[in-house]
Amino acid sequence: MLLKDRVAIVTGGSSGIGRGICLEFAKEGAKVVVADVSNKPKQGKFFETTPTPPVDEEINSKGGNSSFFQTDISNDKDVKNMINSTVDLYGKIDILVNNAGIHIPGNSEELSIENWDKVVGVNLRGQFITSKYCIPHIKKSNFGRIIQIASIHSFGGGLGPAYPPSKAAVLNLVKDLSIELASHNVTVNAICPGAIETPIQDYMTEKILKEYKNTIPLGRFGLPKDIGRAAVFFASDQSDWITGTSLIVDGGHRAKV
Repeated sequence: MLLKDRVAIVTGGSSGIGRGICLEFAKEGAKVVVADVSNKPKQGKFFETTPTPPVDEEINSKGGNSSFFQTDISNDKDVKNMINSTVDLYGKIDILVNNAGIHIPGNSEELSIENWDKVVGVNLRGQFITSKYCIPHIKKSNFGRIIQIASIHSFGGGLGPAYPPSKAAVLNLVKDLSIELASHNVTVNAICPGAIETPIQDYMTEKILKEYKNTIPLGRFGLPKDIGRAAVFFASDQSDWITGTSLIVDGGHRAKV
């Protein structure tokens, strides 16, 4: 097992990509803390349409070790409580996966300032807050890892004035934290998913989904497991000498750009 007995926090872990990461970490022996606003998995119109049990319950039922802590990562108090609860329960934190993120459709005229603040508050500010309060604990670990989930939209526009800029900023946050924490043997990296089969795609139509799928060289949307395996790599000893970088996981979509 690549992550045996390591304690991992996964924000936004109840659904979608976060759920996939939690399940893959548990398979590799990690003790998984699911930090999300709700432990009820989301259901989508196109993907993940079937009800599933809370991921912590699923992991525990299979002999793993997982706990859920209700957390809004844009709320400082929530984050501190979640981190303190994790340390009280498990005694340490080895891995942080900043996965929680949101997208609210709308162009620069349609999107309200309140919703712009909300997207940036979760996608960027939330990643900073969670990292800030986890870092003192992760620095004590022999296996310190921070993994930020960004997006292929970190590299270009086209999804509104809030989501792409917030995800682009995450990549620079990764670089800064990687320099700051290198002397403590903590690595910091980003994963940039393409289109993944999760409820976040609900804003699309069937026609747009079909057209988008046809632009992906490998011919399919990604699965949460695909991102989960990339996260396992960054969290494991196999990536010891990799830090400050980002990995695109998109079925080849950006290879054409």
